[in-house]
Amino acid sequence: MAGTVLRLEEVAGERLLRAVAALLAAKGIASPTEITEQIAMTDNASPAQGARMVARAWVDPQFRALMLSDGTRAAEMLGIPMRGAPPLGVLEDTPDLHHLIVCTLCSCYPRAVLGYPPFWYKSGAYRARAVRDPRGLLAEWGTVLDPGVRIRVVDSTADYRWMVLPLRPAETAKWNEDRLAALVRETDMIGVTLPRVAGD
Repeated sequence: MAGTVLRLEEVAGERLLRAVAALLAAKGIASPTEITEQIAMTDNASPAQGARMVARAWVDPQFRALMLSDGTRAAEMLGIPMRGAPPLGVLEDTPDLHHLIVCTLCSCYPRAVLGYPPFWYKSGAYRARAVRDPRGLLAEWGTVLDPGVRIRVVDSTADYRWMVLPLRPAETAKWNEDRLAALVRETDMIGVTLPRVAGD
């Protein structure tokens, strides 16, 4: 019985989705292609998308340059649909500069390339600590930076979303792109952690 009810709800939901899509198309608000792209973007949204971008940037200097100048175009070059999403900016960590992403107003997040924001990213405590005491916040994540490393806190907004291109671990010099992508975590691309090889 429960399975039948769930299936009926799925069918009703699918009908509603088709009806809304037809209405949007009829009113010229969104074409069927745009709707399909948005659904695909939602379905495929995952930190694995951002990790692919980071890994490609680590092995391909031309892609890295594109990613830093136009994150949206770089994502689309890897087949990640970005139509309708706010522009994507990418911040490169260096040996003396570390980036930390926060949304001080709510939970703006580059969902197309990182998926849905983790619960803690949306919390008032994270947002306040990131601005007030970023070094202390990072230490709680186990990310202890040398005192000489500057921390730049960057606010993600409804108009512009950000992700971090972290430093590549030195011991991965001979790794291929797939292996590198598997190393990169969502938290590395927000800036609360650093990519680490297992055992470090």
